[in-house]
Amino acid sequence: MTRILIVEDLADIRKWLTGIAQKAFDAPHEIETAATLRAALGAARKNSYDVALIDLNLPDGSGIDVLKCLRQSRPETLCVITTVMGDDAWIVAALSAGANGYLLKEQPSEVIVRQLSQLADGIPALSPSIARRIMEHFQYTGPVGEPDANLTGREKEVLALISRGMRNVDVAEQLSMAESTVAHHIKSIYRKLGISSRAEASWHAARLGLAPGQPGG
Repeated sequence: MTRILIVEDLADIRKWLTGIAQKAFDAPHEIETAATLRAALGAARKNSYDVALIDLNLPDGSGIDVLKCLRQSRPETLCVITTVMGDDAWIVAALSAGANGYLLKEQPSEVIVRQLSQLADGIPALSPSIARRIMEHFQYTGPVGEPDANLTGREKEVLALISRGMRNVDVAEQLSMAESTVAHHIKSIYRKLGISSRAEASWHAARLGLAPGQPGG
């Protein structure tokens, strides 16, 4: 059972996103919707979800607050921003809060379905224009030296695995270490690379040549 939360204030868009979610994720589905920040926060605190599609502009606040709530209550939930707002401030805010993707609603339905379905393979769901903005951001603000200069071998292994979308508990099992140790390594990786989300971690893993399924490259 794939439990999905759709946070969207417009009824017709909620219906549209529901159809997209049904196509993108494995059946059977259990889809819940929320039209306001208050309703979304209530659902996030009460229930567990595998996926959350979150609009940013809600009648009573920002979807970023929903994203942060889900990150605190159930970090393994795949949280994807679905919005019409593509300016840098919102992109940075969403990725910094831990979003697993950022999709613009202006795209055709079949494109969004394909991007969401790639989440299962650990590929961040990013609209092409958003991916280009992120690339440009790192080109101008990324580290001058080799980005992996200070990563230990174990940190590279952890980075390779989380870039595939693996949860902390799964990484711990594969590397035969405590989940708390995995969390410590991730914190160190984020600090050394100057990042704050798994979407950015995936970008760095690709940049370092850490092939999926081959920890440490």
